[in-house]
Formats: sequence, C-alpha cells, structure tokens
Amino acid sequence: MADKRSAGLLLFRRTATGTEVLIAHMGGPIWQRRDAGAWSVPKGEYGPQEEPRDAARREFTEELGLPAPEGEYVPLGDVRQSGGKVVTVWAVEGDLDPGLVEPGTFTMEWPRGSGDMRAFPEIDRAGWFGLEPARAKLVAAQTAFLDRLTAHLEGVR
Repeated sequence: MADKRSAGLLLFRRTATGTEVLIAHMGGPIWQRRDAGAWSVPKGEYGPQEEPRDAARREFTEELGLPAPEGEYVPLGDVRQSGGKVVTVWAVEGDLDPGLVEPGTFTMEWPRGSGDMRAFPEIDRAGWFGLEPARAKLVAAQTAFLDRLTAHLEGVR
C-alpha cells in the first residue's frame, strides 16, 4: 500500500519584528487540550490523480474556508511525519485575518468504540506566529519547513 500523501501551503508575512507564519491548531477531541505539537501547516490528503500544488491550494480553502492566496509559490519540499504520511508544502507570502477562518469539518466515531459518529472542525483556530514560537507548536516533522523558508528568505535578500 502506498504512503498517504498530503499537500499544504505555509502562508508567511514579513513584519517589523520578523517573519511570521500562519499555522492551524488541529480540530477534534484528540487535540483539544494540546498545544505543543498540535498545530500544522494547513494541508490535506490527495490522490494520485491530483497535482500536489493543486491539492495544497484546495486544502487551504477547505481547511480555512478562505481562498488560497495568489503569489509566488516557493517549494519547501517533503517531510515524512512520524505516522508515515509524506507532507509536501509550498510557501507563499500573503496576509489574512485568522478571525475570518471558517474551517471545514470531518466526521469520526466519538467517543471511540461508542458507535456515535460526530462532526468536528478540521481546525479549531489559526494564528500568526514568529518562527520560533511556531517551531514549538508545530508537529515535529513540519518544523523543517520553517528552516527551509528561512533559507529561502535569506537567499532572497
């Protein structure tokens, strides 16, 4: 069986105090009380018939309820998360108000083993964070995207 693959967009902006990235806290009861390691680049799974960058744009819209930003899409490559999923991300410069986020939902059995299916938001909040605060919040494997974004921005100067 092939590995599951996800694609996403890491929105970034430059401020007077440095670069900030938009990340999202994963929704649902499993992540509800966690902070460190419970945030992610807005992303989602895609199948073999979809181009990863198209999937990244689609998933950004599905997860945040806002259109994917226009601009230069900078490839940040892939990482393999601890569960085996391969995540591919592009960075794009832009800005948005996290208060406008209207997340999509997913359905899961909850509580586990109950037979009750419940809907939960894909994400329960999104926010702008400096690179170091974001590093402490992101799923461990995704911190590599922060390093790659930093390398790209330093090369642009």
